Amino acid sequence: MEEEHLVDTLLYLGSVSGSTWSMSSIYSNPQWSKSPDSLNTAVSRLSGPEVPLEEALAWLDERAKEGYFSLSDVWGVLTSAGIMKQMDLRHLSDEASRKATNPYPVYTAIEKYCYSNGPIQGKWFEVTPHEAGFTELGVFVETSLLGSKFLNGKLLVKEPEMDMVELQGILGSALALDQTIKDLIPPWLNVSGQIDRAAEDYLRVYNALDKLVGLTRSTTMKDPTALSHLDKLQKKLEDMLNHDKSVWLESKSSGERKSSFGKWSLELMAAVQTWSQSLEDGAFKTNVSLLNKHVLPMIRKWEWGTTGNYLYQYQDSTVPPYLRSTETLHLIDAGLLINVPYPSFLGEKRDIDLLIALEYSAGNMFETLTLARDYAAEVKKPFPEIDAKILKERDWPKGCYVLEGKGKEPTIVYMPLFNRDNCKDAAAFKAKMEEFSTFQRPYSQKKIKFELETAKANIKTNKETLLREIKKAVLRRHNKI
Repeated sequence: MEEEHLVDTLLYLGSVSGSTWSMSSIYSNPQWSKSPDSLNTAVSRLSGPEVPLEEALAWLDERAKEGYFSLSDVWGVLTSAGIMKQMDLRHLSDEASRKATNPYPVYTAIEKYCYSNGPIQGKWFEVTPHEAGFTELGVFVETSLLGSKFLNGKLLVKEPEMDMVELQGILGSALALDQTIKDLIPPWLNVSGQIDRAAEDYLRVYNALDKLVGLTRSTTMKDPTALSHLDKLQKKLEDMLNHDKSVWLESKSSGERKSSFGKWSLELMAAVQTWSQSLEDGAFKTNVSLLNKHVLPMIRKWEWGTTGNYLYQYQDSTVPPYLRSTETLHLIDAGLLINVPYPSFLGEKRDIDLLIALEYSAGNMFETLTLARDYAAEVKKPFPEIDAKILKERDWPKGCYVLEGKGKEPTIVYMPLFNRDNCKDAAAFKAKMEEFSTFQRPYSQKKIKFELETAKANIKTNKETLLREIKKAVLRRHNKI
């Protein structure tokens, strides 16, 4: 949109899940929308040198001394160092005092307990330079005070504001829920009746350790000896996962199954410790030992996104009882609910006329759109009608759809990354969706360039549609005044 001179038309820029990392990287340049090379700089950083593991661990060691330490901190520092190649130590609230040249950033999360148990008003959480809070409740706290201790809306203890490394760990923490383990199930477990809560806990531990090895690899790419050691550990963990243990589960009670899976989880973590101790003395062993010290206890607790609850003992009946009774919140990846941040831009608070939804999500096409429609209906907010004919094109979508808003409904321009303009048929579309799926190692420079050029081409191809809808939105806004 920058190259097509459309960025200046944007009032807000919203992000969810992994896109929060990209948005944070771009906004580290306070004048990015006015800097022609800002996007290229952010992209080139992805293929540049990784942040040294020592620097990442120094941050982690200091963070562990503070309150509310969780796996989100580990995830945040390792993705920052190994994937984004940047330790962004600024505070989001710093942007509140900047001159408004960039679109206003809106980062999103969900509250873990409310996501699983409801109510819906306690699910969607947003963080901006000025305020943070639950979108549907309309009760917010200054962003600089997110994580501080409150009682009935009064500040008791002001804690240090989380930096962008910590915030990124919260916003992109899809691992926090067990939905991400479905692709890890080994053949011996992939039979009817074998996957219960105990089995999920076991797979969750393996998944966390596997991702930890992968992210550690990303911060040691120039050390062939370290990479060789990490390869051996990853192979050991894979062998342990794939070793057929089904005979041990035959005719076992749920309690016995829980005990067995718990034992095997501990064996996975013990394997990591044994591997660590077997390393030759030196910097890599020191770094790995420090990482294990902080991470393994957190994996056992499985605690994510812990932060102070500004609604604790808040005397307002519109706030759900759970949020009034707990001293801490657990904020996690909003993409687990809807992988496009529609909820923050629906309704009267921001009174949006036009939403441009760039659809880069994995999974079924149009899923985020229908989820957003259902969400809007549940919270009683206007949402444009989705023609049923559109949904039939999910296996090979067009490059641009316009959902015309009527009355208070926003108009939505929905733009799939892969579509009929760049995929010759449904098979080619499916192949691209699989190639650029969510959970994989950091993209190569070639894949980064391809995806970026594809996104640019989509905007260029549909520029006239975008301009037409922008003009209609301006006229619509004029008529409201």
